[in-house]
Amino acid sequence: MRSLRGKLLPPVAAIVFSALLCSVALIISGRNPAQALAAMVVQVGHGTTAVDIVNSASVYYLVGIAVAIGFKMNLFNIGVEGQYRIGAVFAAIVGGELSMPPVLGQIVIIGVAMLGGALFAALPAILKVTRGVSEVITTIMLNAIAGGIIALLIKPGAFGVLSNNNISTPPIPSSNVIPGISLGSAGTVFGLVLLAVLVGVGYWVMLNRTRFGFELQASGESPTAATAGGVDAKRMIVIAMLLSGAIAGLTALPEVLGRDHAYTLISPQGYGFTGIAVALLGRNNPGGIAFGALLWAFLDQSAVSLDNIQVPREIVTIMQGAIVLSVVVSYEVIRRLELAAEQRRVGSQLAATAAVTTGSAS
Repeated sequence: MRSLRGKLLPPVAAIVFSALLCSVALIISGRNPAQALAAMVVQVGHGTTAVDIVNSASVYYLVGIAVAIGFKMNLFNIGVEGQYRIGAVFAAIVGGELSMPPVLGQIVIIGVAMLGGALFAALPAILKVTRGVSEVITTIMLNAIAGGIIALLIKPGAFGVLSNNNISTPPIPSSNVIPGISLGSAGTVFGLVLLAVLVGVGYWVMLNRTRFGFELQASGESPTAATAGGVDAKRMIVIAMLLSGAIAGLTALPEVLGRDHAYTLISPQGYGFTGIAVALLGRNNPGGIAFGALLWAFLDQSAVSLDNIQVPREIVTIMQGAIVLSVVVSYEVIRRLELAAEQRRVGSQLAATAAVTTGSAS
């Protein structure tokens, strides 16, 4: 019961706090918070908003899982941003340049995306285990390098194609794309939403039903204790970073293979940092990350309704930022409260045992 409370209470408290903070900001600016929330909820039933939420949530879920794998190993893989972009551009180039039969083409593209993300995560992992260099520093630097590599790869004269004042990779032929699930006027769900579900199931199985998952969590909790138990902590760091990068490489594929059919210079960015927030909100749990991804997608997609009632959509950004800050604080507060409660419980048991012992002696 205490464990369930420790998992559910912090994100709920964070959401409530951020809603209150945004309500105060709206009231100060002369707006009605209830009207703004109602407009966002009603927007879900309009047009393609509901499908857009599911599509965005699939992207956020993949990147959230990638970040969570690093967190489980006590690694702060900020480089997920660069890793997913490198994986996407590699996959788009291979998909556009090579003529492959259906099914095989999709498998190859997905494999290339994972390989690209994993390779870009390999350098921070190697520097971490061989030289003790913080993965935070190396991955931040590699994010900037990733942008330069992408610009170099898709410029005209390399793999770039100029189209409508935009530069992109060669268009991916229809045989290599993954069709979506059409819901008529409600929109089309990305076919790779199912991939996000499979990744989530695989992540849960890995953590709870495999030796590797146990060693991963044990190494993250205490590398010294894990090493004493026969676990090679350095090897686990490398594997965790490679796995995190490989999952990160999948992040943009729902859009690349399901909508854009290419990777462009103006393709969406920032998913890596969103993944950090989603993983924190979900406490690195596959179910919690799914909730965080859906919440984030809801806030993003329904924010357009605020323009209709003259409420600045930046209020959503404030709410998202408040959620991230408050969820971290909430988890720490709950952890300390549960620790204090456990200490009191143990103290009471010791006192009761001592009283019984004293009574028996007398």
